Amino acid sequence: MNQFQYVRATKPQAAIDVVAKDPTAKFIAGGTNLVDLMKRGVMTPQKLVDINRLPLNKIESQNNTLRIGALALNSAVANDAQVRARQPLLALALNAGASPQLRNMATVGGNMLQRTRCAYFYDLSMPCNKREPGTGCAALEGINRMHALFGASDKCIAVHPSDMSVALVALDATVLVSGPKGDRRLAFGDFHRLPGDTPERDANLEAGELITAVEIPDGPFTKHVHYQKVRERASYAFALVSAAVALDIENNTIKAARLALGGVAHKPWRLPAAEQALVGQPATEASFRRAAEVAMQGAKAFKHNAYKLRLAPNTLVQALKTASAA
Repeated sequence: MNQFQYVRATKPQAAIDVVAKDPTAKFIAGGTNLVDLMKRGVMTPQKLVDINRLPLNKIESQNNTLRIGALALNSAVANDAQVRARQPLLALALNAGASPQLRNMATVGGNMLQRTRCAYFYDLSMPCNKREPGTGCAALEGINRMHALFGASDKCIAVHPSDMSVALVALDATVLVSGPKGDRRLAFGDFHRLPGDTPERDANLEAGELITAVEIPDGPFTKHVHYQKVRERASYAFALVSAAVALDIENNTIKAARLALGGVAHKPWRLPAAEQALVGQPATEASFRRAAEVAMQGAKAFKHNAYKLRLAPNTLVQALKTASAA
């Protein structure tokens, strides 16, 4: 690991000022991803600004909205009584991610900013536009069985690894950030980016901006929810494909639906057309399969990940069946 300077911040503005003025500086909280990347030489910040002492870990209710501080631990959020009662889909997604030890260290903000697990991103001997812009994408012609079906570009076909973020995009969450130019809010669906020509940028954050909280509006999705994760071993593995599902059902008719897929794109992949296809339909497997067909429109596989063209709709259908039966 390269040498770096360590700074501990006690006020948000002080942390923002340091990172905004120094392009080599990074915020660090749980460090469950960043430290690993530093050990491998994938990321080499020259200054780390420790934000663990900032007052950003509260989980509280405000105006029919659940507000979760960016430094709240994943385990604390998953086990919080308000979260489990009002946003159970989020608790399910969090508990499907990583291991208990990692969830006890990882924070909400850090979870959102996880870098891709593409093997070529981690392999310094291989070209990777995300790690080193302009060098190429080894995954395009390499082993790409874990890679994207939607929204990829000729610069990058990596996928976003967070389970939590798949639930948050389905639940219409909002991200609160503070930066050198003040505070602003982003719809969760606009927070992460598709690769385009700038795959090195994972999120729509400007220099020095700090995630301070996530807000989730209350809604009718407290009963018929499910997070389905398909992975290669029972625990501590990233999703091949995942599905976050929340349904509002009355007399076996679907009044509203919120759907998203993970492991299929450079960002958590919301499915608005499939949601609309479910509204007014009976909660049956036939309805779910029609919605899954809609969800897969526009999907494009690469040499080794064509299996996801079947796995993704089947995962979504299973999630819908489980949610509707709750």
